[in-house]
Amino acid sequence: MQNRNYLIRASAYDGLVRAFAVDATDVVGELTARHRTEPAVSAALGRLSTGALLFGAMLKEEDQLVTIRVQGDGPAGTLLASANGRGEVRGLVGTPRPNVDQVRDGKLNVRGAVGTDGRVTVTKDLGMRQPYSGTVSIVSGEIGEDLAHYLATSEQVPSAVGIGVFVQPDESIEAAGGYIVQLMPGMTDRDTIAIESAIRAM
Repeated sequence: MQNRNYLIRASAYDGLVRAFAVDATDVVGELTARHRTEPAVSAALGRLSTGALLFGAMLKEEDQLVTIRVQGDGPAGTLLASANGRGEVRGLVGTPRPNVDQVRDGKLNVRGAVGTDGRVTVTKDLGMRQPYSGTVSIVSGEIGEDLAHYLATSEQVPSAVGIGVFVQPDESIEAAGGYIVQLMPGMTDRDTIAIESAIRAM
């Protein structure tokens, strides 16, 4: 059976652009099955766990740890995902099967489950005396946009974040994955515009 858990790292423009992409289908499937989440929460927890894997890929050492906590005003409660530099991840959700419409406007209602008011906190344990922690406000409740907002605001790195989870009618995970593309200082405006256009085209 094909392994559907793998991560790719890439760089371009002499290191001024770095990118990470992950297929997390199997691990998200296991997480959501263990928690018995409903589809909207499966998508939320799956997106957050995928995001944690991508953040973990940016760590310099395998034993370093990043934890992302999303505390929104939605009925799912707090969502938490931790990943290390080895690509291991775990995820938790306060209420796996909340009373919320599963679909809204033809899409899984992640925003309705997570909420649109609250905060996202990213904590990095880098083996120092104190972990580094940064907090930003939730901007959409869709997870990917919130993580992009964190990277741009707290770490001041312009980043494109795309994360998706496809849930089957039987609540199993058909696919889960995502990417982060980051622009380092020194990029020209022309190259930045070209990269942004390519990302939008995807």
